[in-house]
Amino acid sequence: MSRWLYSLAWWLALPLVLGRLWWRGRKEPGYRAHWAERLGFPHAAPSARPTLWVHAVSVGETRAAEPLVEALLAAYPDSRILLTHMTPTGRATGQSLFGHHGERVVQSYLPYDTGFMVGRFLRRFTPRVCILMETEVWPNLIAGCARAGVPVALVNARLSERSLRRGQKMGALMTDAAQAITLVAAQTGADEARIRSLGAPQVELTGSIKFDVVPPQAALEKGAWLRAQFGARPVFLCASTREGEEALILDAWLRAGDKPAGALLAIVPRHPQRFDEVEKLIAARGLRVQRRSRLKEGMDSGMGQAGVLLGDSMGEMFAYYAACDCAFIGGSLMPLGGQNLIEACALGKPVLVGEHTFNFAQATEEAVQDGAALRLADADALVAAALRLLEDDAARAGMGAHALAFAGRHRGATLRTVELLRRLIR
Repeated sequence: MSRWLYSLAWWLALPLVLGRLWWRGRKEPGYRAHWAERLGFPHAAPSARPTLWVHAVSVGETRAAEPLVEALLAAYPDSRILLTHMTPTGRATGQSLFGHHGERVVQSYLPYDTGFMVGRFLRRFTPRVCILMETEVWPNLIAGCARAGVPVALVNARLSERSLRRGQKMGALMTDAAQAITLVAAQTGADEARIRSLGAPQVELTGSIKFDVVPPQAALEKGAWLRAQFGARPVFLCASTREGEEALILDAWLRAGDKPAGALLAIVPRHPQRFDEVEKLIAARGLRVQRRSRLKEGMDSGMGQAGVLLGDSMGEMFAYYAACDCAFIGGSLMPLGGQNLIEACALGKPVLVGEHTFNFAQATEEAVQDGAALRLADADALVAAALRLLEDDAARAGMGAHALAFAGRHRGATLRTVELLRRLIR
């Protein structure tokens, strides 16, 4: 596909794209806000400060960007960070992580990938560098940066075999974009090789910045408070679950035999628009559910009667990990690629995953090899392994120690990435 046809497709699809935004806004009102930004009319004002632009599409990328953003703010005290997103949850996460920096971090939605919208955005902010997190490759954005003399870096980059095949099917559109990226900082050697095969001119192996994310003290305190609500109950956390997984887990939980006394199942869906849907799934199975949003400090939580905690809050994943005894990482029971297991490991929690972890293949495989994680074939095996861990203090402690060691051994990617970026930032 040529970039001309790609741009035409964007303009033809734009009414449908905006209609979908409005439709999604029924459940997530944030999708109906700041539309002008998506069309290339940003609200944030230009600044006399040099602007370093970081794009983090949603929650996971924004949280992963935290150590990089903090390092850039420290390394370039006269600059500001322009942080762009594609989702309201990503934007809200950015506000919670960086709001205390005031005007040194400004936020906006990324404009849709047409030459006009991208060009207007670039003229508005005149960034010194464009830093894309993980897998974000937008052909017109990259071409617009090249025309404007803005170097483009793809950092914490990952590319699965599936994504590589999809990119190769797009032909020159993707290879031209890859060749125009100034610098790629890859998470793993396999990612490095796959990205090179698309024609990127400079690819460096730096490791994953996600290993450098430090659990905030406030999150640890919130986790301790949650743990106090649970009392002595053993807690199995299913984190960042995706559509279809909750039903499998709930049914396996009900089929399981003897459980430790008071065993609590905690489910935190990845997408907030599904909170009500998951509550109905739990109630339909006759299980008493307690929503996290209804737990209030200084009040009787009712946790003693609840069989399932529904984690319906944003930005509290570290707190959930701190409060649990072992954790399943969602998106891996079904062929969805899995989610990030590093945060759970960083808190010394035994980790369970399914068969489908291609989005985080190397990190997951190393965690399994190091004894920090267990891979299970299906929901019944998952629940059985979780119940064994809840009953075996020594096994939990051993896996937790391996998880801490695994997370600690891979730190340092942020420093390596910033050193590479120094060559691009003038």
